[in-house]
Amino acid sequence: MKNKLFCSRLGHERAISKGLAALLLGAASLFAWPSMAVAGDAPQWMHALVNAPLPAHDEKTNAVLLYSETNVVVQSADKIKTNERRAYKILRPDGREYGIAVIPFNSPSEKVTGLHGWCIPAQGKDYEVKDKEALEISDPKVDGSELISDVKEKVIRIPAADPGNIVGYEYTMEEQPLVLQDMWYFQGENPLREAHYSLQLPAGWEYKAAYLNHPEVNPVQTGSNQWQWTVSNEKGIREEPDMPPIHGVAGRMIVYLLPPGGVGARGYANWKEMGNWYGNLTTGRRDASPAIKQKVIELTTGMTTPVAKMRALAQFVQHDIRYVAIELGIGGYQPHPAADVFNHRYGDCKDKATLMAAMLHEIAIDSYYVVINSHRGSITPDMPANHGFNHAILAIKLPEGVSDPSLVATMQHPQLGRLLFFDPTNELSSFGEIGGYLQENYGLLVTPNGGELVEVPRLPLALNTIRRTGNLTLDANGKLTGNISETRLGDRAWSERWRLLHVTNNADRVKPIESLLAGSLSNFRILQASIVNLQHTDQPFGFNYSFEALNYAKNAGDLLLVRPRVLGVKAAAIMETSEPRQYPIEFEGPVQDTDVFQITLPAGYTVDDLPPPVDADFGFASYHSKTEVKGNVIGYTRTFEIKDLSVPVSKSDDLKKFYRIIASDERNTAVLKMSK
Repeated sequence: MKNKLFCSRLGHERAISKGLAALLLGAASLFAWPSMAVAGDAPQWMHALVNAPLPAHDEKTNAVLLYSETNVVVQSADKIKTNERRAYKILRPDGREYGIAVIPFNSPSEKVTGLHGWCIPAQGKDYEVKDKEALEISDPKVDGSELISDVKEKVIRIPAADPGNIVGYEYTMEEQPLVLQDMWYFQGENPLREAHYSLQLPAGWEYKAAYLNHPEVNPVQTGSNQWQWTVSNEKGIREEPDMPPIHGVAGRMIVYLLPPGGVGARGYANWKEMGNWYGNLTTGRRDASPAIKQKVIELTTGMTTPVAKMRALAQFVQHDIRYVAIELGIGGYQPHPAADVFNHRYGDCKDKATLMAAMLHEIAIDSYYVVINSHRGSITPDMPANHGFNHAILAIKLPEGVSDPSLVATMQHPQLGRLLFFDPTNELSSFGEIGGYLQENYGLLVTPNGGELVEVPRLPLALNTIRRTGNLTLDANGKLTGNISETRLGDRAWSERWRLLHVTNNADRVKPIESLLAGSLSNFRILQASIVNLQHTDQPFGFNYSFEALNYAKNAGDLLLVRPRVLGVKAAAIMETSEPRQYPIEFEGPVQDTDVFQITLPAGYTVDDLPPPVDADFGFASYHSKTEVKGNVIGYTRTFEIKDLSVPVSKSDDLKKFYRIIASDERNTAVLKMSK
């Protein structure tokens, strides 16, 4: 769902596509692979690994990376040649995916040559796969999104990638760099035994190295203007539920390439310089054409306030400019001119931000690009400058005196004044608000004075909520009947709108309600259902429905046991694991959900016992519930809040306790007895 909303990259990172490898492995029979590998000796660098000790690992490890070697030769500012070698030892059947080598590249600025693969079986002769047996495929679409891309993959399949065997490959990448910067990815999901990175620069060139999530590594000078770095025994990063993105936790080295006289418009070495670099790429792109100027007049005529005008322009860019991911050469970084985006009526995230900026300028409102990663934690304030962004939004400079309670996604900048963050790509968020994926996230604010890493604000909890109320009646046979009304705001609203926006079949439109009921009730029937404000994104979204559930209350002798918490599950089992947590827990956004259920008791029954109230506040989250009786009605109320968007490992036990408290409350029952 999210992938449709975001640009998948501002610049294609050169990294092995593990997910695509797994996809190809699972669908191998669908591809017309060239002739199979033949017997052939693996190179000496692989045979040297046959008896090498394995890095530390456990019984769940699918494969280990025995050896990685990256040799970068900078020939000029317009030509870099990189030779890459990798060798894995397969330990478990799921490690077979490492027998598929996938090399992404941007055509025509990058070219992959000399791709070879080998297998050294535990027994028997070696296998070899040559470059002529490789496939070349285009970058696949994700989630059915529209994509115009020159990103391709060169793929080889290495046979006998079975447990106990060693598979490896080698290739050369020739590129015309768009940015004078390289990234060494030495830590991933597999434990690493040994990795080398070497750099050869032309005379007069220099470099600067910086590290992400790893201590500094001292290089060894191996020749004139040539250096080598080595790391060894790096632990693998095992995926955990709701962990930060791997970009935010994996060890990497950034190499800034510095030619004589400086990088100019071809690179950067800090966030300020990166802002200048991106600003240069966008020069002139926000100029408004006569057609844009006319459209602004048309959209804002009769409106008297800046907020009304901004909202009208936002509505147009969000809904009338179709999202199409465009990743062609420099287009992976540089937006298209606003006039082109307007004329074609489509563009990617940076294109939509560019058109919005051009239209805002026509009503005398300034705005600034903010490049950001849609996965919170990919960029942190202690990181050196790097191109780890995949999305672009705007920071709109609000005019003096503008005060509107709907404009909540704001920050006070010491020089620029009050800035409103706006994501033109997210067609389902209201103007003035932003999705949870952006909140407490760090983005690069691009201004005429350069770049500045800023934290996007967290919105009030009450703006991302499900408010559910139910009036229900229980009969003596245990059947529960009643009406439920749900009001949803923020991400809670747009996620449902996104799911239902193009669904026209009424039977399919009630599936979200069916899923909700099925999570809490075993035997139910929906009697009526309706959707509120599906198309009106500036209004709260909602569901109204009625249902009946047979045997909701359970007989226990002459007693009836009834659960006051009728619907909705807030407990989660993500912490119920025997392995200690390694990484922080990241929530999608701040949340404040409330449930209020009123259950009228069957005639002749009174309450014998009620569940105790719950008051659990752990700082990062809280949960409060209360069950009480008034006359012949049991009332149940609860509030669930996520306050901090990241929970450190040191508080993981508290989070486990928090969810267990909720699970217990959700199971609790009230006891009814016959009146005497």
